[in-house]
Amino acid sequence: MLIGKNWRNQQIFAGILGLMTLAQFFGFNNAVEAAESFVVRFGPFAESASLTELKKAAETGELPDSLSLYTKRLTEQQRRLLIAGLRAKIPLNVVTLNRLLNTQIGSQILQDISTALVRKDQAGVQAIRAGLVLGASSPQGLSVLSFIAAYPSQRLEIDLQRAISVAQSLNMGFWRTQQFMLAITPRLDPRKPGISVPFDPTQTGPAKVELQTLNFNDQQRQRQIPVDIYWSQAIAQDKPLIVFSHGLGSVRTDLRYLAEHLASYGYVVAALEHPGSNESNTNLAAQGKNRLLKPQEFLERPRDVSFLLDELAKLNQTPNNPLQGKLATDKVMVVGYSFGGGTALALAGGEFELAGLKQRCENNLAQLSLGEGIQCLAKELPENNYQLRDNRIKQAIALNPVSSLIFGQTGLTKVQVPTLILTSSADKTTPALTEQILGFTKIPGKKWLAGIVGGTHLSVKDPKATANQQGRPNTPFTGGEVVGDKAADIRQFVKAITLAMAAQLTTDADKYAVFLTPDYAQIASTPVFPFRLVTEIPIDVMALVKGLAE
Repeated sequence: MLIGKNWRNQQIFAGILGLMTLAQFFGFNNAVEAAESFVVRFGPFAESASLTELKKAAETGELPDSLSLYTKRLTEQQRRLLIAGLRAKIPLNVVTLNRLLNTQIGSQILQDISTALVRKDQAGVQAIRAGLVLGASSPQGLSVLSFIAAYPSQRLEIDLQRAISVAQSLNMGFWRTQQFMLAITPRLDPRKPGISVPFDPTQTGPAKVELQTLNFNDQQRQRQIPVDIYWSQAIAQDKPLIVFSHGLGSVRTDLRYLAEHLASYGYVVAALEHPGSNESNTNLAAQGKNRLLKPQEFLERPRDVSFLLDELAKLNQTPNNPLQGKLATDKVMVVGYSFGGGTALALAGGEFELAGLKQRCENNLAQLSLGEGIQCLAKELPENNYQLRDNRIKQAIALNPVSSLIFGQTGLTKVQVPTLILTSSADKTTPALTEQILGFTKIPGKKWLAGIVGGTHLSVKDPKATANQQGRPNTPFTGGEVVGDKAADIRQFVKAITLAMAAQLTTDADKYAVFLTPDYAQIASTPVFPFRLVTEIPIDVMALVKGLAE
């Protein structure tokens, strides 16, 4: 925490540092009319420094006297941070930058930043965008200095009071997610991979996939549980049963491509449907016939999976059934997406801790993401703690899960099985830092964090399940989804790492372990979608995570 000598000094410093952070991230030479001076205005007062002075400050570590009205009030630590900000460079290429700027959030951030610029015309957004794109293509790379140098005006003038307001209202979680993804980028030359890939795990397996649909009736809870079972004749005794849990308002076929992929390698996949939170329930809610989500559903979803495992264990003993003796119901990997990701984490041992949720959900509701808003429905549950672990779950994969509020501060420290969490940098529904990355840091055992730079919340879903996204308006909360053919590379990566995770419960674990490494993520990356994979967050990167949590 940075503390100035008084409140105003702290706010001035926060504004300067905030703007430098924005410039560092969005990035930044060779404009037709580049900025030659940097002007900071605070009410009637203004101080300016030339680009030459700022470059000298970065080289010498001494802030220019021309900005002494502000800098003389800074502590030594704050001075060092400002110098570090001038020196910092971010390895963000033009393609990635352009994709970010063309998202709804990126456009909104540009608009917000432009209100802090003092200009006689209305071209602030265009000027910032031009400076960023030109700077990103410069040999020096992205930095505060190269952005100023590229800014298409003779002077870059900032209204500090407005800048403070902008810095306080920006979606810093989204920003820091991008910073985090960049920070964990492996320093590998993709032309010289550090590993040898024995085969392509994204290719379909040798076995023909069969599908069987069953309906189970849980009379005690009065719930009908339909399930699609994907399997093939290549089923092996040592392979785990895999259970899929869908997201809120979805159906059991949302990850059909992934189920078919796994089944082609000899795994049995059971994709169930949760009757209280599926598409049918959501449609009824839209007609005003029921609630979108009853609080009890947070508990019933994990119980649906446990009930399904009980029924499949019976089926495994049923004579003349084609699946007799082929269902490893005591060795299960659960794969959950979105709301189902939270379900998977609960089954893996994560404990619902609702005291903090109930307090958080009484205040600042306008600031919540959609994922947080859904979790807030759990505030109506009578108890503060719920443990829903099923000991038959030996591994878990959570794709874009909700976790921030439902598991509280320590709930995920109770996860007791190897777990992979997948996160997407442009996810508006379940923002990466709050919903996945912070939670990942709390899981104590063996774990993996897979990141998709440029991916959105729906990118991992089957193309047939996202056809309705065509023409959807792009808002700060929804729309702008990368789906269908555009997300094909993402689904390929998901197929590879899910298959590799499943294999960790078999005698082929070592053979597939290579696909759960940073090196493979680097090799699998595409120009549009860089992939990241880590097993621990580096110490020097944890400051980004901790900063968000404070």
